[in-house]
Amino acid sequence: MKKYALIILFLVKAATPLLSQSAPAVDENIPYLMTFGGNALTSWGDDDFCQIFFCAIPSSQTDPVYIRVYDPDTGGDLDEAKGEFNTIVNFSIYAGIGCWSDTAAQSIHPSGNFKSGYLLSSKSFGVDPKYDKKWYSFGPFNPSEGEFVEKLGGRVFKIIAQGISGDDGNVYKYFLSTSPVENIPVEGGNFFTYKYHFRLSDDQKSVCQIYPFVDDLTISIEVSNFDWDNDGVIRIFSVAKNGILCDVSGEDNWVYRKFPIVAEEKNSTIEIQFVKNQTLLVRNNNVVVAVRNQYGEALPFYVIPIGGVPVYSPKIRMK
Repeated sequence: MKKYALIILFLVKAATPLLSQSAPAVDENIPYLMTFGGNALTSWGDDDFCQIFFCAIPSSQTDPVYIRVYDPDTGGDLDEAKGEFNTIVNFSIYAGIGCWSDTAAQSIHPSGNFKSGYLLSSKSFGVDPKYDKKWYSFGPFNPSEGEFVEKLGGRVFKIIAQGISGDDGNVYKYFLSTSPVENIPVEGGNFFTYKYHFRLSDDQKSVCQIYPFVDDLTISIEVSNFDWDNDGVIRIFSVAKNGILCDVSGEDNWVYRKFPIVAEEKNSTIEIQFVKNQTLLVRNNNVVVAVRNQYGEALPFYVIPIGGVPVYSPKIRMK
């Protein structure tokens, strides 16, 4: 358990002072998560029409929690229509043993037993104006129902957004709250995912960033992105990497780039930064990103970066 000792400490240090527990987090500068209907074309920016997120809740939390979804319907002002809106997206919450620890749940390909654990709650949303730009709350959930994960210092719940039918894009976001009607953060809580599906801002001056965590067994990482549409550049930052360029994808394809990990980067967060094209405006750009270690295992992206945002140290040199 030594390699995870810092994770528990960093979770507490990183999460406590922040006022927001949304996914995406405010500091990531990502407007929304996105999931397309199950009959959509992958060229619209969603490779598998399914997104899995986890909620880490500290053992100190004993009062009920709620997982809130903003704009869960599929036919509103924020969503991406492909003709007439016809899409159904299901949101489901899982807990219990295997909810997180089943390897299928952590895979970047939703297959096998990725709906592991037991189902707590589920609701499908189509075109429904009463949920347009409104919050829907799942819960209350007793924190003790989550799967206990010692290395995370608490309990874990899973939320899956899956496009059931239709071909439109549903954009939404989450909040982990102690209230069903307000966004009141769970102290020390965090969201994380192993494959990030998100919508970029249309603002060409916008820069967004996501934060994979690298443990002490990692000696190299493979950063992959899908359907970037050549919308600018992607850079990698860490204590040892100062904006190294990453290969970028075009339409409807994956690209992969490997990077070595030096000793100083282990048990720390890496920042992947997305800088939009300054000359050509790409609207409604939906992107999928994953990071895997040398064993092919996906690394987690925490919306509140473990240990804080990495700061480059020029004293550290790549080998």
